[in-house]
Amino acid sequence: IFIIDPSSSSQSNQQRQSMAEQPRRGASPPSSGGAGAAELELPGFRFHPTEEELLEFYLKQVAHGRKLKFDIIPTVHLYRHDPWELPGLARIGEREWYFFVPRDGGGSRAAKQHQSGGSGGGGRPSRTTERGFWKATGSDRAVRCAADPKRLIGLKKTLVYYEGRAPRGTKTDWVMNEYRLPDATTCCNAAGDSSAASSTTKSPKVYIYIILHRT
Repeated sequence: IFIIDPSSSSQSNQQRQSMAEQPRRGASPPSSGGAGAAELELPGFRFHPTEEELLEFYLKQVAHGRKLKFDIIPTVHLYRHDPWELPGLARIGEREWYFFVPRDGGGSRAAKQHQSGGSGGGGRPSRTTERGFWKATGSDRAVRCAADPKRLIGLKKTLVYYEGRAPRGTKTDWVMNEYRLPDATTCCNAAGDSSAASSTTKSPKVYIYIILHRT
């Protein structure tokens, strides 16, 4: 998931958390079927969940097969689309757009042939689109519980979009943050306790992304 909202820099953390909780308090975000943000009909509503809310509330429920009450974040096969097509597929967003993405990313057949780990499906998803590719800017970063910093709740990766084919390509202003739940091994290593595996999945099946276009 990627979150960047320059216009909200003056808001306090309390205000941001309050806005993120609005859907849970009886607001009426768009239902399934591709309704756009224009149909939300909630003046002043903004969707700005914290990283912890994204992981612990939204992603964890979907990863465990539970249906969310509010259809704010659609499921998209991300790598079947170039980034400038994605805002039109989002339910809500002005400068940032949220998506659930299956682990394989829904890439084309040709792209999947380059997937790490071969045909067994054990490698990372191919990040190649029709006109370019997403490139990670660094290693995964830990996301921890605010109330209990020792508890690892997820991992975050930032990627930048390049037009062209790897290893060459032209860097663009499209950026995304990928969030995933920790697998059992990662969680145990971070916690130093094998009992932590009981609350994690063996291999995350779905990620959550925030797409943004820097200007």
